[in-house]
Amino acid sequence: MNFRSLKELAERSSARQTSIGRWMLEEQSQESGQPQGTEFAKMADYYRIMKEAVVRGLTEDTTSRSGLTGRDAQRVMSFRGRTEPALGDAASLAMSYALAVSEVNASMGRIIATPTAGSCGIIPGVFVSCQERFGWEDDMLVYGLFAAGAIGYVIANNSFISGAEGGCQAEIGSAIGMAAGALVDLRGGTPDQAVHAVGLALKNSLGLICDPVGGLVEIPCIVRNDFGAVTALAAADMALAGVQSVIPSDEVVQVMLEVGSAMPEALRETAGGGLAQTPTGRRIMNELRTK
Repeated sequence: MNFRSLKELAERSSARQTSIGRWMLEEQSQESGQPQGTEFAKMADYYRIMKEAVVRGLTEDTTSRSGLTGRDAQRVMSFRGRTEPALGDAASLAMSYALAVSEVNASMGRIIATPTAGSCGIIPGVFVSCQERFGWEDDMLVYGLFAAGAIGYVIANNSFISGAEGGCQAEIGSAIGMAAGALVDLRGGTPDQAVHAVGLALKNSLGLICDPVGGLVEIPCIVRNDFGAVTALAAADMALAGVQSVIPSDEVVQVMLEVGSAMPEALRETAGGGLAQTPTGRRIMNELRTK
């Protein structure tokens, strides 16, 4: 790819006077040697799978094999039908959709890793809820996925996207940044605003540990996805309003690398610390071993 930093990404998109998503499609086509139409169709298939996962999470039994999680997205949707959520309609819908996709993942359903399976709910939660809210066609959201991919490419090549390497900040944090920046791009913000959204989102995720109870991508992974969707919406709105990340976004990515490298092994997906080693976490692990 012809860029290595978020700053370069914004500069090159701006120079072409196009959105990050459309510019990334051109780059991807050149990189792969495939026509743009072929690359677009592949990404469109990914978005279709995301939408299918949202529906499945809201209509089918998503109880995981461990029995620890499932159907919480349906509970949130039922709550939304009974009363006005404190979050408001838009944010609570994104939250419930993110939860739905994450529960599909935990119940061995089909999802798209964005950037990992553990953070698979954030981008669909943001994208599908905003599509319904703003009346966007699927094609528009496909360009949004290219924008998210461009942001994820920079993060992956300069820091982490794996919880085992850099803690949950690397998975959930990256997904929040990808969703926030892409949403700015979708709503007509400038490439600079999109990059500021990434920095704003990542700063709010620094230091987040990876502490899966029982070693499963369920607790607390699933609820972190729905909180992450809400954070992405907030970061996008702030950037579109003109709020900037005082610390440049590329420097925030570098700090995520430094924090993740300094994080103890027990807090990097080993289930050796954090919530996984609480009395309840240890009890759950012991019960799973005897099943």
